[in-house]
Amino acid sequence: MVRISDITHELRRLAPLVLSEQWDNVGLLLGDADRDTSAVLTCLTLTPDVAEEAIRRKVGLVVAHHPILFRPIQRLTTETIDGRMLLMLIEAGIGVFSPHTAYDSAQDGINQQLAESLRLTNIDVIRPAVLENTTTEQCEPGTEQSVPETSGEKPVGGGRFGSLPRPTSLGELVEQVKLVLDVERLQFVGDPARNVERLAVACGSAAEFADDALRLGCQALLTGEARFHACLEARASGFALILPGHYATERPAVERLAGMIGDTSPEVTAWASEAESNPLQWA
Repeated sequence: MVRISDITHELRRLAPLVLSEQWDNVGLLLGDADRDTSAVLTCLTLTPDVAEEAIRRKVGLVVAHHPILFRPIQRLTTETIDGRMLLMLIEAGIGVFSPHTAYDSAQDGINQQLAESLRLTNIDVIRPAVLENTTTEQCEPGTEQSVPETSGEKPVGGGRFGSLPRPTSLGELVEQVKLVLDVERLQFVGDPARNVERLAVACGSAAEFADDALRLGCQALLTGEARFHACLEARASGFALILPGHYATERPAVERLAGMIGDTSPEVTAWASEAESNPLQWA
């Protein structure tokens, strides 16, 4: 049996919280860090069905990529869905940790995983982390800031970009993305016949990286989803967007995170939620 604090220490090592965005809410957000646990569940988003799975299988810690309590709340009651869910978790003694944008930007985080899954070479960061501007408010109370060592290793920061193994038409690249991310359909912006040599990736909802990617010589950006007007802007500038969905760009990394937890804490059983599913369906 290990303590929740032992697990969260390893999570902070894998995804240092100093890499999170200033607006984010990361770290241990619910629970007692000194409590023992033998089971950890990972998920993309903590929903009632995921919480019920955690309670049923006697989990001690849920690692939810998307944070709970993202906005300040004034009351916690059973009158709301989130209130009922959180009260159930509290009653069961289950902690909740969120790495969110720290995991997005980490050396082996979500965007690095996306770039490697598409076999990009010469991978670099779209927006390098500016660690000297971070504050202790991005760390859990009682913990010290841990500035990641990057010398001679993979870079850290927002998004990734790199070169494809060979110049590829946008249409062919779309088919590759569908295979890699295991999706039957996706949305894209751009001429299917245009060549793509350099690709940018930014998980979730990150079309704001398009201008940076264009400046870095990329012909396309892979992100989960984009606003309609961002798609219009990309088309007008001759830039391509590949949009397989928020869930598709982040859920595989949540599954991989469960494996990482199991590797670093062999005494713990860790798995990705089996109840979680993509809320979007295509007819």
